[in-house]
Amino acid sequence: MSSYKLIYFNVTGLGEPIRFLLHQSGIAYEEKLLTFDDWKPEVKAAMPLGQVPVLEIDGKPYVQSKAIGRLIAKRNNLYGANDVEAYEIDATIDFFEDLRLAVSSYHWAENDVIKKHWKTQLDTKLPFTLQKLDAQIKKNGGFLVAGKLTWADLLVVAQLELIDNNLGTEVEKDYPELKKLKEKVRSLPKIKAYLNNRAKLLY
Repeated sequence: MSSYKLIYFNVTGLGEPIRFLLHQSGIAYEEKLLTFDDWKPEVKAAMPLGQVPVLEIDGKPYVQSKAIGRLIAKRNNLYGANDVEAYEIDATIDFFEDLRLAVSSYHWAENDVIKKHWKTQLDTKLPFTLQKLDAQIKKNGGFLVAGKLTWADLLVVAQLELIDNNLGTEVEKDYPELKKLKEKVRSLPKIKAYLNNRAKLLY
């Protein structure tokens, strides 16, 4: 049996979709939670690309959160049944990532001018993205792609928590299909067990 070790900060962030995938796939793993004080030059230099998350499988490091996600999803039947479904999963994740990056840029803006710029962007991007996802879920029978659970559902639900925390509101509350998807994913037995026993994270 392969051994897995996830290295990431003690936050949800880019690590949470990987955690969701590992748990839903029934993969036991060790986790090294870094504080931001731990992120010293020598620790950063020890990472293959100078960044985290890093997932070690049998001692071999794998990098880039979405590439890691695709690998786990492919190996555990969460990446669609064919190339078209895999494409739809990728397209959905990339579309949602545009929103996550905008929220992150707004949340971490260094001054009021930059924050105002991203607020203006979000005033349009947030409802547009959530409306599209809501319609997509309705069209696909309660899931984002192919009427079944895929990596796209796990990633979107995992990162909705981060977006909600960053913006200080439940952004999906006015989007019934998206809200139902969030509840459905977080109620999956393996995900629910993970969330109930999750280490205390900063955010």
